[in-house]
Amino acid sequence: MPRSKNTEIRASRTSRLLGYIAGFLMKLWSLTLRYNVNDEAGIVQPIILEKAVIFALWHNRIFTMPPIWQRTGGKKRSTVVLTSASKDGTTLATAMQLFGLGAIRGSSSRRAVSALIGMKKALLSGYDVCVTPDGPKGPRYSVQPGVIKIAQATGTDIIPIHIKYSAAWRLNTWDRFVIPKPFSRVTVVFDTPLNYPKEMSQEEFEVARRDLETRLIDGSDDR
Repeated sequence: MPRSKNTEIRASRTSRLLGYIAGFLMKLWSLTLRYNVNDEAGIVQPIILEKAVIFALWHNRIFTMPPIWQRTGGKKRSTVVLTSASKDGTTLATAMQLFGLGAIRGSSSRRAVSALIGMKKALLSGYDVCVTPDGPKGPRYSVQPGVIKIAQATGTDIIPIHIKYSAAWRLNTWDRFVIPKPFSRVTVVFDTPLNYPKEMSQEEFEVARRDLETRLIDGSDDR
């Protein structure tokens, strides 16, 4: 049976072209930046974590994450990124390909079930999954429950990623998207892994969600 048009992931030549351009610009831009990496999770060490993990960072930090990932332990790991089921998601997924990152399409608002299933399959197959828990549309700096639920279901650790900039522009978007200024310093922290029991009460779950949210907020250079 043909899929209904309104349930298809919208892709177009324009979206993919924009993705290639964005990925190329990200690579060029990253060459001007200076990086400090603080690895508290054992990701970029010679002996890296063997099991798959979930990486969590705020949506407005994704501009510099792929280049950082390629420069650190990411080149030794198989990783997919959760992107939205939209034209913007197609652009982001295409850009990620230039850094050797795969994509799972979906979000909390569209194709959420397929996204969760895709994340679970990826993790159980040994792929790391990178998510922005306040994306794709916010509210900014608010952790949605899905990332903790998938960690519970798969027994996977969540590693918060904190990225700070010595100088940056902040766009007038819902997430105040951050672009580091050329030749600025980027500080990256792979935080201590968080693990969650499969069974938690509603109150315990909310405490865990707020803890992750607080960690990510405290690791940012703005509030």
